[in-house]
Amino acid sequence: MSLNNVLPFLSTFVMFIFTASVLQRYVVRRRSAFLFWGIGLALFGLGSFAEAYLALAWSSLMFYLWYLGGAVLNAAWLGHGTVKLLFGRRRWTDVLTVILVAGSLAATALMLATPLDPTRFQPGVAISEQYREIMPPGAPVRMTTPFFNIYGLLTLAGGAIYSAYLFWRKRVLPNRVIGNILIAVGALSIGFASSLTRLGIGQYLYLGELLAAVLMYAGFRAAAAPNAERVPASESAPAAGD
Repeated sequence: MSLNNVLPFLSTFVMFIFTASVLQRYVVRRRSAFLFWGIGLALFGLGSFAEAYLALAWSSLMFYLWYLGGAVLNAAWLGHGTVKLLFGRRRWTDVLTVILVAGSLAATALMLATPLDPTRFQPGVAISEQYREIMPPGAPVRMTTPFFNIYGLLTLAGGAIYSAYLFWRKRVLPNRVIGNILIAVGALSIGFASSLTRLGIGQYLYLGELLAAVLMYAGFRAAAAPNAERVPASESAPAAGD
């Protein structure tokens, strides 16, 4: 079994632990940001699990889960969680929520309507390196990926960088500066690996996913750590651990 067959299992393990941590925080605090983050992380974990399965055998269901959860939707849901964390429930964020949900449902319908050619599947070859042969050229669902991924990358990485900057500027809560930087680097690593995959260089996708999972989880834990220094509410900024 090659390294690319093992990495998705590791990513799945990290992401499901991460998902459980975030959803537990949602149950306690009832902040919608953690619900969106939890859904995004669950999609990431399902995509990683599907990758691991497809490294061993073919399954149309696993392919649908891999492409939809791993390649299309997860970044946008994670990024939208960051938007809700930073800006709360405002009218424009509610409009973005409606667009995200409607777009996700449309992408799911397009994915399920996409015919697959399992005869082109090669066991032992990373699915990221052969999915183009399995899907028909110009499949409509593939046209949706840039919109979801660009929104997700800008909001997730951009929001984390913005939060880190606010805490750094005020010289407070260094754990949240570090945590948000780790989240931003994790988001950028999977974004870079996904971009390489779309350019036909898919062998780094699984490494990028594992790196993203570890860095974002480490960032979340760092930002959620108890703080030695209390900050007045008027001076604080939201962070992933709030």
